[in-house]
This record gives sequence, structure tokens and C-alpha cells, in this order.
Amino acid sequence: MNDRLPDERNTPDERDPTDERDNPDPCDTTDERDVTVRETTPGDAEGVRRVARDSWHAAYDDLLGEETVSETVESWFTREKVVADVERSERPFFVAESDGETLGFAISVPDDEREATYHLYRIYVRPDAWGEGIGSLLLGRLEDEIRARGATRLRLTVLADNENAVQFYESRGFERIGEARDEKFDLARYVYRKELD
Repeated sequence: MNDRLPDERNTPDERDPTDERDNPDPCDTTDERDVTVRETTPGDAEGVRRVARDSWHAAYDDLLGEETVSETVESWFTREKVVADVERSERPFFVAESDGETLGFAISVPDDEREATYHLYRIYVRPDAWGEGIGSLLLGRLEDEIRARGATRLRLTVLADNENAVQFYESRGFERIGEARDEKFDLARYVYRKELD
């Protein structure tokens, strides 16, 4: 998936409006932890897998069902697949960590069909760190890296029902340029593009 995930642990009726953990601002950039963003290594595979699993369940169990989410995560995030992504130098891949714990990760891939374009392949943040600006840190580092590689634009797709992710991307300068159907989940996806200055 290609987005910073929202806090969807509870349905709106179950959330306490005074509890900031249940209502994180997906655009909040408050740095509450000492966070380092660095290139991923094969030793980060388990932390990446844990972040993917936790964030997918928190964001998508209600939309897709717990079993579908579990199957998807287990299929997409095997240790071998994560290590293979780490080892592909054409794919910038970063982790955010604090005190040795993986808080999030982001990876982009060159777009084979569009010149000077990368695709935001995945960006995830651990649910207990949503709203702390970690997604912004990861996105910023990724954008810096692909600019250095000659990219002038970044594209992504996101499930249309992922409202917090949509808000996150739009608040960071992405422009919605289309809509597509996600064949795996039979749901609408938005297509976004950002021109990199």
C-alpha cells in the first residue's frame, strides 16, 4: 500500500473525542520522539514486517476484514520480499526509528512508463506513532533522495476509503489526477501526482 495509515482502530462512534490517540491529526508534524530516518538494511526486515502488519490491521480490518488483511500482509511482506526490496538499489527504501525500534518505513520505485518519475510504493507508520510527523519525515527523506536521482515527480495510488491518508497526501502537495479500481480488493483507488521542485 502507498499511504500513511489512519487510526481506524475504532469506529467513529466508539472514539473518545478527547483522546488524542483515538483522533490523531494525520497532518500533525509534532516530533515527540528522537527519530532517525536512514536507509534500510536486511537486518530491518522484521521491524518492517511488524510495522506493516500492525498498521494494516489498525487501518483496514474494518474495511477489508481481519482475515483478508492477515492474508495480504503475509503474502506481501515475507522476510524474503522485504530483503529483496532492501537489496534493490534502484528502490530508495528508508526506515524511521527511535531507540532501536522501527516506527515506520517508506519505499519508492522508478516508474518505467514515465520519465523522471518515481512511484511511492509503500509508506507505513506504526499505529502508536500516528500523528507524530513520522510519515512526513519519511516522505521528505524519500523526496530528497529521488530528486537527487533526477526525478521531477512522484506518483502514488491510495484506497479512496482511506480518508486520513487522502488528507495526508493532499496536505503535502499531491494532486489527485484520476481514479482506478483496485482489482484485489474491488475498491476505488485515487491516483495522485506531486511535482518535485
